[in-house]
Amino acid sequence: MEKYLIAHCAPTLASLKTASLFCFAVSREELSRQLAEWNAQLQEKGIFLTALRFCGGRALVYVCRRSHLCADLRRPGVARFLAAYGYTSAAPEYALAHLRQRIQEGEGFPHEIGIFLGYPLGDVIGFIRNGGKNCKCSGCWKVYGNVCEAQRRFAQFQKCREIYARRYHEGKTVRQLTVAA
Repeated sequence: MEKYLIAHCAPTLASLKTASLFCFAVSREELSRQLAEWNAQLQEKGIFLTALRFCGGRALVYVCRRSHLCADLRRPGVARFLAAYGYTSAAPEYALAHLRQRIQEGEGFPHEIGIFLGYPLGDVIGFIRNGGKNCKCSGCWKVYGNVCEAQRRFAQFQKCREIYARRYHEGKTVRQLTVAA
């Protein structure tokens, strides 16, 4: 799992991004063991990992900075937006449980997940309204709002991934590379 954390979660580990996702081929027992191990190592740095779905020997792992998620869920308009998808509370624990339920029960992927990844509300709404088409630009997400800010963040995330990959290959551990909360 360590290599997945470096490859897919560097901006989250660096406290530049709320959360990241990756798919991981693993047994249910090994997943539970690794999640417990990584949560024990990274909890004091403000990071937690959870599986949003496990199916066919593959897990969808969510890696999050709790403080960032709390702030994102309190942003203007977010609670009202999420309420339209059945979220009766924007409290992080409840909202994540509801997201997990929607992922596990739904046939499609719940696009409101962008909120849980730290994407701007306007871009999440734009993606949903446009069916993923007609964006102004794309990178880590499709942009329907502030292109300059999004491109600046995309470049920042890419540079972070490159630095983390290099430092990891130089011998730094995920724990050493993770910024404290």
